[in-house]
Amino acid sequence: MDTGSNAIRFQAAHFLAPGRYVEVESERVPVRLGHQVFLRGRLAPTAIDAAVEAFVHFRERMDALGIEHYRAVATSAVREARNGPLLTERIHRESGIQLEVITGSEEARLVHGAVASRIDLSGGKWVLVDLGGGSVEISLVDDAGMLWSESHTMGSVRLLEEVSEGADDPGRLQRLLSEYVSILRIPAPAQYWAPSGFIATGGNIEALARLAAAAPDDAGVSRLPVRDLEAAIQLLTRLSFRERIAQLSLREDRADVILPAALVYHRLATLAGASEILVPHVGVKEGVILDLATVLTSGSSGDAIQEDQMVKAAVSLGRRFMFDEAHGMQVARLALVLFDRLGKLHGLGHRERLLLRAAAVLHDIGTFVAYKKHHKHSLYLISRSELPGLSPEENQIVANIARYHRKGHPQPHHVEYMALPPEARVRVDQLASLLRLADALDRQHLQLVEDVEIEIRGLELHLTLRGKGDLLLERWAVSRKRSLFEETYGLRVVVSPGPDESRPGQGAG
Repeated sequence: MDTGSNAIRFQAAHFLAPGRYVEVESERVPVRLGHQVFLRGRLAPTAIDAAVEAFVHFRERMDALGIEHYRAVATSAVREARNGPLLTERIHRESGIQLEVITGSEEARLVHGAVASRIDLSGGKWVLVDLGGGSVEISLVDDAGMLWSESHTMGSVRLLEEVSEGADDPGRLQRLLSEYVSILRIPAPAQYWAPSGFIATGGNIEALARLAAAAPDDAGVSRLPVRDLEAAIQLLTRLSFRERIAQLSLREDRADVILPAALVYHRLATLAGASEILVPHVGVKEGVILDLATVLTSGSSGDAIQEDQMVKAAVSLGRRFMFDEAHGMQVARLALVLFDRLGKLHGLGHRERLLLRAAAVLHDIGTFVAYKKHHKHSLYLISRSELPGLSPEENQIVANIARYHRKGHPQPHHVEYMALPPEARVRVDQLASLLRLADALDRQHLQLVEDVEIEIRGLELHLTLRGKGDLLLERWAVSRKRSLFEETYGLRVVVSPGPDESRPGQGAG
């Protein structure tokens, strides 16, 4: 179930094999949740009632069809609404369905999975644009996943609301919309090489392909020439809302938003230098159902799959800011060694391990801005980015863990730290102290430390380093960065020399 800003979609499927399924039932309920959200920041009571009614109906259909597994997601309208939690609570109470509010980057990841099931993405890099009612996700992708992704609050319903004063004059509406979408940019890496193609998803591009008579091929993919999209824009500009319904057979909830959507697609296709747009006729709901089946049939846990996807996204974000990838991955590896071997000490679980891993990979991305105060720049960049699978609060925890990988400890006057709930601040202290030690163990950014033996003796934590060379600088760095760990866990950190390094004067503590 995909709860969008312009409609709610339901799809039931029977899987014959991983990645191969037969659609059992599909339904679209025209509930425009985004209307009041994009104007006043709240879901309208009538829209909430209609959405709850739809989910009660979906529950009835699920029971009738004998559905065994489901996933229900909500995108920008519910994500941004101040009363979004009211909707999710009512849906759960009245239908028993748990509605998951996902981030823009998670939305892009799901769409990528659906697109990859229709289009062979191997051997190149593609611009992928998914336009919904409340946002547009622009990604650079290949067959392995997303190399780059940005989410903009510029969906078709939102655009229509923003320029509603021109709605009665189609020509003026186009001018206003053209000015509004002119700020859109394609992913920066796509500026350095010609993308293999331009792919667009969403109900509006599918409707535009039909208007241009771009029928799907045997693989279910339509090819829409950009010149035909331009012709469709000119046609839509000349017609009023009622004329679009009467002459083009468009639904009412499509006839008003299709022009804003067309202008967004055209702007981005032009920026990408595309002469045609590939329309695979899949979207979030297909991505959700494929993702759910992958978790159920892969033999891996959902947590493991999610962690793998999150790490890929973190590396992609790091590359965007030209980070030292080898250092980031080494620090992440060592941080997890410390986390896993000190499990009885900290008592944290898989979720905290995931947050530590993300923060470790990205801890130095602030050097893209400047080396001086780069820990603060890392906080800023991570806190204003999105990692798929993390909630907004978890994203802020990751940003704060990265911020405290060097320099001062968390303090009551640190605004971003104090904005977290008390229990989240404790997690930051616990995980940042591990990150500091791991970062010290790659002090030279040369990946010299291969393993760390850990032993707790009374009130001391003894670390024995294994690796290349004498590791003197790494041992010294640990002695400089151990204080947060000692304050947090109440153990003095002692770095012992390896068995072949037991010479007088070594073994910095």
